[in-house]
Amino acid sequence: MKSVEIIMVPVKDRQKAKAFYLNLGFEIIVEAPDAHGNEWIQMGIPGSDTTIALSGFHGIIIETDNIKSKIKELESKGIEVGRIDETPWGKFAWLKDLDGNSLCLHEQ
Repeated sequence: MKSVEIIMVPVKDRQKAKAFYLNLGFEIIVEAPDAHGNEWIQMGIPGSDTTIALSGFHGIIIETDNIKSKIKELESKGIEVGRIDETPWGKFAWLKDLDGNSLCLHEQ
């Protein structure tokens, strides 16, 4: 794993949340329709590599160079990982920690 890429922050109103984070000094990285009929709003602090996404649920997206290799490694340790979804934005595979928090591996 390379880095924490995106922290998904659950919000009730994405536009109001966007205005709040803009007032805090964040900038918009991406704002576009997502595959589920909502808006994908990704924001970051200028100069930082880690961003947030205003979302309907919490999750942490972790960047990896080789998703298949990382999944094999995790499964050998008894960690269950979901199937790989291939999208225009890369490959994604979700898993949960012991408390049910969502984590996602992402290969660009």
